[in-house]
Amino acid sequence: MEPDNLFDILSTNHVILLIAVAALVVAIVSIFSGTTARRKLADRVDAIKMRVDSLWTDMDELRVSHFNGPKASGASGGNDTTSSERFSAEKAAYEAIWPLVWSLHDKLGMFLRAVEADDQAGELRLEARNAALTARSTLNRVRPFCHGDIDELITQLIDNHIKAHLAACHYMDLRKDSLSSSSNHERAVQKEKFRMLYDGQSKEMLDQLVTNIRHRMLR
Repeated sequence: MEPDNLFDILSTNHVILLIAVAALVVAIVSIFSGTTARRKLADRVDAIKMRVDSLWTDMDELRVSHFNGPKASGASGGNDTTSSERFSAEKAAYEAIWPLVWSLHDKLGMFLRAVEADDQAGELRLEARNAALTARSTLNRVRPFCHGDIDELITQLIDNHIKAHLAACHYMDLRKDSLSSSSNHERAVQKEKFRMLYDGQSKEMLDQLVTNIRHRMLR
């Protein structure tokens, strides 16, 4: 074999050997790196588990301290205070609106009786109208403090009184044209309407309102 060929073979084997050694070194380094990374990950997982366990323990202790400690008593006192304030605000709302609702009912009744008796009712008509406006304005002011059912009932009651008032006013206007048979029939219709609204529906709603307010205030 010629010396040049032998040299080429030895050079090639040397390169292959170096590559193999390098590959072996890389493999060893990878193994050590993977082992180190897994160890670090396992240590980190253990640390997280310890922190989680510690957190649950702290939370349990906190629950116990809130249950047994003075803060629970303070929180309960705060709730009692808030409940008392809400009750007082609702009571004040009813104390403000109820006299106006009753005044409206009373003044409207006086106006309707004057209309039926064919008496002078101009002043009573104005008083009933103003009473309705005052009651509605006050209800709008205290509405946030009223129970929903009572708010709705008072609103319907005021609307009922206003409808009765309008029917009576229409009756008065029709009375000026009493010679017409159609006018007489319409007068009868309007008279029956304000009687039904005032003596029927409104009185029932007043009774229901009293019952609801008593239920809310005497719990």
